[in-house]
Amino acid sequence: KHSHVAGAVGAAHPPRFGDPPPKSPGMLLCVSAPKEVTKRREKMLFLVSRSLRAPQNLFLVSLAAADILVATLIIPFSLANELLGYWYFEKTWCEIYLALDVLFCTSSIVHLCAISLDRYWSVSRAIEYNAKRTPRRIKCSIFIVWTIAAIISLPPLVYKGEKKAAVGGRPQCKLNEEAWYVLSSSVGSFFAPCLIMILVYLRIYLIAKRRHRSHPPGGRPRDTLATGTGRVVLAHRPPALNPWRRKTQINREKRFTFVLAVVIGVFVLCWFPFFFLYSLGALCPQRCKVPDGVFQFFFWIGYCNSSLNPVIYTVFNQDFRKAFRRLLCRRRAPTPW
Repeated sequence: KHSHVAGAVGAAHPPRFGDPPPKSPGMLLCVSAPKEVTKRREKMLFLVSRSLRAPQNLFLVSLAAADILVATLIIPFSLANELLGYWYFEKTWCEIYLALDVLFCTSSIVHLCAISLDRYWSVSRAIEYNAKRTPRRIKCSIFIVWTIAAIISLPPLVYKGEKKAAVGGRPQCKLNEEAWYVLSSSVGSFFAPCLIMILVYLRIYLIAKRRHRSHPPGGRPRDTLATGTGRVVLAHRPPALNPWRRKTQINREKRFTFVLAVVIGVFVLCWFPFFFLYSLGALCPQRCKVPDGVFQFFFWIGYCNSSLNPVIYTVFNQDFRKAFRRLLCRRRAPTPW
């Protein structure tokens, strides 16, 4: 257990945990938005809307839980550490905090990867996979997601690496900076899930595009069947959808493609700069070192992904939007004036 320093420069007493740190609008947004809005609203949404009780939406519940834990157990302490310039809390909590940081952030990223795989299987093997998509199987998948995140988060607790001297005599709380851990955690936490997401969503897009071409807007699409004698039989499918329903289906596919682009774009924009600089610093620590301010900026941009995930998976989901409106209308009581 280490002792706390006397205080910051120009301060007579060290800051206490009970004293709130300096506040800013961005700070309050990062801490309060996911914790207050998502935690209360999303739990109630699944009670209001029956359509949201589908098994696959359990992924969103678990993802929301990971993002809420980031907002409540990680961001406040990261914020205090950033503002004070040193680790004010206990050494034991520093080790737990680092492990939880990796656990929750990795879990959030792996959840996105699991959601992409779930969507791919539901598109490519619609009948077979949807019949097997039971709540029990989804819960097993969620358990695997958290297990992967837990395995990646164990090294900070088991092996702490070489100890570095405290800056200015003040205790610091940093992850193991050895190259093997930085590279392995970066691959497991970001690069591998990111590659899987991009390939899977690209495959989904190609499947949707192929289906769109195989169903022309007018007429009756035909299937060709080659027989053993070399003859070709033309089989007519049932009449095509009427123009209005067909247009609705095309618009739905376009919106779905747009949502996929938003998910991938936000995910990569938030996390890629941090993990790229994090890995680059391990590969060439002397020549490739970036300013601390730049690194910290992208570090906090990565945290913002946890705040944006609930927005993406609710605003761009029609069932969630309907449930939000129903929830707000229920809670809006008539005023006497």
